[in-house]
Amino acid sequence: MKVTDRIWNSILDYLLVVLGAAIQGIALRLFLVPADLASGGVSGIAQLINHYTEWPIGLMVFLGNIPLFALGWRFLGGSRFALRSALAVAVFSLVTDLVPRLHLLPTAGITDDILLNSLYGAIVSGAGYGLVYRARATSGGSDIIARILTHFRGIPMSQSYVAVDAAVVLAAGFVFGWKQALYALITLYVSGIVSETILEGRGTVRTVLIVTSEAQAISERVMDEMERGVTFLQGRGAYTGGDRPVLYCVITRSEVAQLKAIVREADPQAFVVIGDAYEALGEGFKSLAHAP
Repeated sequence: MKVTDRIWNSILDYLLVVLGAAIQGIALRLFLVPADLASGGVSGIAQLINHYTEWPIGLMVFLGNIPLFALGWRFLGGSRFALRSALAVAVFSLVTDLVPRLHLLPTAGITDDILLNSLYGAIVSGAGYGLVYRARATSGGSDIIARILTHFRGIPMSQSYVAVDAAVVLAAGFVFGWKQALYALITLYVSGIVSETILEGRGTVRTVLIVTSEAQAISERVMDEMERGVTFLQGRGAYTGGDRPVLYCVITRSEVAQLKAIVREADPQAFVVIGDAYEALGEGFKSLAHAP
């Protein structure tokens, strides 16, 4: 990759970090704080403390992340990890505290409906998280703790997040009430789905394995009619001991029906496995050179 391309990609990453962190701060102020919905992690703890004090939430988030960044610097990649993640935390903290001061948004909330606040807070904050993750950064807080637990204890990231955020939501039950705590769980779950969708796509790509005795006929039709590449793999039946060709190809979700029709017409006895894939990079799909 050219030096100019690397510089441009880095600039885009930093812009994504700023945009994503700002969106998270807006979601917190616009939906979560007015409804007393704890957001999990350091920001959730800051909400709990703010309930009893006048300490600014953003400032507490920033200060609370300092010791976590020391751990992240030590164990998660040094300056490469810290710079982008520190920017994300700084922007999030700044937006969180500036929004009510500048009166740019209705900080009392758009609606009193706790369900709407929960869902919209999850969607908006999840989109912000996804943008930050796409830029190869973290949002600090439970992100850092979860990554450290995964790195040293082998605990899956999803379980690490649940363990860290569940403790904050449990505490929120005592402070805000158990109704708010239950809705906060919905918020955490939905925001995770949204962030994964932003980060990895909606799974619109399908991978296909075809075990058939008409490999040549099927591959030719797929290449000619669908203009998709096909790879020949060599398989052997465990029961028969005979060699069987296996076709492998990647298609979009909308092309599944067409592929099944081609296979059915060429070899009704074929064995077909269709699976999901997050992303396909290369000819016929997204360019690898422009992948985040």
